[in-house]
Amino acid sequence: MSRRVWIFDLDDTLHDASSHIFPVMNLSMTRYIMDLLALEEPAAHQLRQHYWRIYGATLKGLMRHHGVDPHHFLAETHAFLTDDMVQTTRQLRQLLQRLPGRKCVFTNAPRAYAVKVLDVLGISDCFNLVFSVESSRFHAKPSVRGFRMLLRQLRCCAADCTLFEDSLPALMTAKRLGMRTVWISRRLHKPNFVQYRLPHVLALTHSGLKKHAGCIPAPGESG
Repeated sequence: MSRRVWIFDLDDTLHDASSHIFPVMNLSMTRYIMDLLALEEPAAHQLRQHYWRIYGATLKGLMRHHGVDPHHFLAETHAFLTDDMVQTTRQLRQLLQRLPGRKCVFTNAPRAYAVKVLDVLGISDCFNLVFSVESSRFHAKPSVRGFRMLLRQLRCCAADCTLFEDSLPALMTAKRLGMRTVWISRRLHKPNFVQYRLPHVLALTHSGLKKHAGCIPAPGESG
C-alpha cells in the first residue's frame, strides 16, 4: 500500500468556487459584519478583506477582535449554498480513484458546507478524511497549528504528503513543514516554495507528478 497522502483544498481547487459561490459567500460575510458591528457596507467589506489578508480567514479576525462565536458565523454565512451553484465534472472522480494512497480534504470551510459540496461533486467516498475548520479548532490555513493537527489525525509525516491548494500562504506553510506543494493557478509565475503549478486539478494526469503517483492514467483510460 502506498504511504502517499494526497491533501486537497476544496474551493477553487477541487471545484470552481469563484464563479457562483464566492460572490454570494463574500456578500454574506460582509452582511454579517454589518449586522454585528453596525457598519455600512463599504466599511464592513473593507474590514472583511483586512482580516482575510492578515489572518488568511475572516473568521479568525472576528474571533480575535470581536469575540464572535465561530459556529454561529459559519452557519449564518454558508447557509446560501444550493446544488446548482457547484460545477461538477465526471473526470474528477476518475482522477481521484486512480491516485494510490490516502486522500484528504483540508478546508477552511465548515464541515456541513464541505460535505455538501463533495456530495454534489459525487466524490465524497473518494476521501478518507474531511478536515474542516472545526477540525482544526478554528486554526484556519495558513496557520501551522491547523496543519500539525491534520498531520496528527492522519498519523503521517509531512514528507508523505502532497498539498493541492490555490492559496499561496497555505502552500508556504506546507512547504516549511516538508510537504510537496502543488499550486492550482493559471498564473505563470511560480514562487520558489511551490514545486508544481497546475492550471486546474485535472491537469494532474499530464504533469510530472505522475511519477510520484505511480503513473496515473488519463481520465477515461482503463486503470
